[in-house]
Amino acid sequence: MAEECNHDCSSCGTTCGADTRPKDLHEAPHELSDIRHVIAVVSGKGGVGKSLVTGLLSVAMSRKGKHVGIMDADITGPSIPKMFGVSGEVCGSEKGAYPVTTAGGIDIVSMNLLLDDDTDPVVWRGPIISGVVKQFWHDFIWEDVDYMFVDMPPGTGDVPLTVMQSIKLDGIIIVTSPQELVSMIVEKAVKMAEAMKVPILGLVENMSYFECPDCGKRHAIYGQSHIEEIAKEYNLDVLGRIPIQPALAAECDAGQIETTEADYLDEATAKLLALDE
Repeated sequence: MAEECNHDCSSCGTTCGADTRPKDLHEAPHELSDIRHVIAVVSGKGGVGKSLVTGLLSVAMSRKGKHVGIMDADITGPSIPKMFGVSGEVCGSEKGAYPVTTAGGIDIVSMNLLLDDDTDPVVWRGPIISGVVKQFWHDFIWEDVDYMFVDMPPGTGDVPLTVMQSIKLDGIIIVTSPQELVSMIVEKAVKMAEAMKVPILGLVENMSYFECPDCGKRHAIYGQSHIEEIAKEYNLDVLGRIPIQPALAAECDAGQIETTEADYLDEATAKLLALDE
């Protein structure tokens, strides 16, 4: 006669379907990888500048002497390689594939580095795209990476869900812009992170203002910011405000983001460095 269940699943060897303990779905990276911190850069919608924030954070951390890696998880709209001026084929061996390294020493994996022509569209359904992101994690050899940034696609769909479930994240940074509509979308990202029990490191506002080069006055082209309201409501830190700056945009378009003198994310950099303490 079977013993009566004591509801202590940890001491039971029977498979009865009653085990309701949360399952750890995190997947290990490649056995030769060494990655100390992983931070995802997210937003609830597209067009707010996640890739720019990813690029600026990567450059800032690299200048602090950290070895940085970027996983470009925006499979259908990758922009990281162009921003850093890298191209060419990904190299590999029987052990695995290796990221492409920028002039400044940042390791990058992106779909655009795997295409014959970087203008070729990736016309795949969600599960296949999510599978590619997982391959970026466990098929590539990330050597001695202090900080890996994951440039996420917009929204709260397949890929963000896959990353949050499959990769153990130290936290996420949410990117927003000043419009009130975007503020509502940011709340979706916040609530998704909370539901997935992923720490939120803070908020970064892009396109925050435009500073007139003639008079020096700041203009709120996209309306007044709501980032402080959101930060207060969810008890989050504001980690930076990036203005509309044509010179910075030109550097990104030319593949020269590693030469930029923009330093709008000092608070975010300090928050990331604190992860080592």
